[in-house]
Amino acid sequence: MQENHFRWGENSAFNPQLRAMNPGYSPEAYPAETVGLQDRRQDGFPGQPGGPRFAQHTPDPLKDHLVWSLWNFVYGNCFCLGLTALIFSIKSRDRKVVGDQDGARRYASTAHILNIVATILASIAVFIFFVVLIAVSVQFRRL
Repeated sequence: MQENHFRWGENSAFNPQLRAMNPGYSPEAYPAETVGLQDRRQDGFPGQPGGPRFAQHTPDPLKDHLVWSLWNFVYGNCFCLGLTALIFSIKSRDRKVVGDQDGARRYASTAHILNIVATILASIAVFIFFVVLIAVSVQFRRL
């Protein structure tokens, strides 16, 4: 019994097994005359047939604030606000993939607000940490 194995790297144009599987396949290259070239008219964009084209206004893509939420989740997760913002960002991206723009906008807005609050709280915590660190180092120098 003959086994039909295809080995990667073999030239498929000269492989008799592939030619037997697809009898309409021609191993010869296409002649250059059958490939049409595009003309260079200046009444539209290059390569586009017909007259001038107009740009269609598309709304800005909806921001889901996923990277900001990840940053707040890893580095500024005060009161689990970073985790909550990350969950809302993922929900916003899911709604956007499904096509529900209103739901995605609501989740993105909530994630945006949670990210702002988490960033402010984390910044205040870092500021207080440095103030306490400086105050403690000044107290130890006085002793």
